[in-house]
Amino acid sequence: MFMFLGQYRHTIDPKGRLTVPARFREVLDEGAIITRGFDRNLMVMTEASFSVMTNQVSTNSITDPTARDLKRLLFSGADRVTPDGNGRILIPSFLREQFNLDGEAVLVGVGDYFEIWAPDEWDQRMNILQDTDANAQRFAGLDLSTSQE
Repeated sequence: MFMFLGQYRHTIDPKGRLTVPARFREVLDEGAIITRGFDRNLMVMTEASFSVMTNQVSTNSITDPTARDLKRLLFSGADRVTPDGNGRILIPSFLREQFNLDGEAVLVGVGDYFEIWAPDEWDQRMNILQDTDANAQRFAGLDLSTSQE
């Protein structure tokens, strides 16, 4: 299974095209989905990953207002993207405007998808993530075991 790893800074051209790192690009050749993230960022995932998430979200009742809001967040901001011959994807203008993506972006691999951040937003997030005391408390309840037992 391919994993999106690392972080990269790339420019966004005036037409809204963002160069995707070569190691990410090979997985996106068949297309991908871009949508709003949960932290003032965008998420880009393969269509297969987006399909899995869609199936999970669709199991929630439409009578649940939280489930409806989640669907609105994910699907109203979603669009299909495919890298062009130069390895660029087009970020829809409404998403560029909403997330202040103008001139430069940070692409962050997070395993089965990658995120796109405005540089200032990413720098703020990194400051939060570099607080070791807060991390110890925040992640204490997660099982981060590396053994396969």
